[in-house]
Amino acid sequence: MSDEELKKLPLAEKIIEKGGLKLDVYNNTYESFREMKTIAKNITEVLKKKITKVDKRINFDFVDRGEFEAELKFGSDMLVISMHTNVFEFPREHDIMNLSYIKKDITRSYCGIINMYNFLADSYKYNRVNDVGYLVARIFINREYHYFVEGKRQIGLMYNNFSKAKIDKSSLKKILETAINYCVDFDLLTPVYDSIKVVSISEMLENTMNLRTGKRLGFRFQVDQDDAE
Repeated sequence: MSDEELKKLPLAEKIIEKGGLKLDVYNNTYESFREMKTIAKNITEVLKKKITKVDKRINFDFVDRGEFEAELKFGSDMLVISMHTNVFEFPREHDIMNLSYIKKDITRSYCGIINMYNFLADSYKYNRVNDVGYLVARIFINREYHYFVEGKRQIGLMYNNFSKAKIDKSSLKKILETAINYCVDFDLLTPVYDSIKVVSISEMLENTMNLRTGKRLGFRFQVDQDDAE
């Protein structure tokens, strides 16, 4: 059987079509993530120069953790950005699937994802492995470089025009700056008393710093108070 005959087989056609689509989406997401890391590094350097002139105690740092992860440290916060290596499609009930942009071409619904998590810088500094971080935003990018962002507060509201918006340096910079701003405003609250009133001996003997810490630990994080208003 020739290569041309093999390509015409229904199963082969389907694998070639779907495989090529997912590779296109992956490459677009990977390219955008690499650009995002470069922008994140530049933002960190600019902020560091400006703010340390006023207060040298405030730390800024950018750490490239490899192909699929990077960290931005600013003050007491850390923003971890990571790219998922797989390609996803939205469930049928998702609002995105009702867009005419998607209905005209269902392949546009396949997206790569870049996640952005907010952690406490001290969680990493002191190796507090039980501490928790929170998903601030996730960026969806399709084969046409169209994108939208699911996120907390203003992040999700500002970047949700999937039918028209295309990811580029400018949009990546704005998303990063908005996420950093959110992290700074998202303060560490005193946990509910009942959530920390019982501590094991092993936790105390190992290190009191191993007690679980998070910005909304003991509180309902699913809906921020100002989101519900």
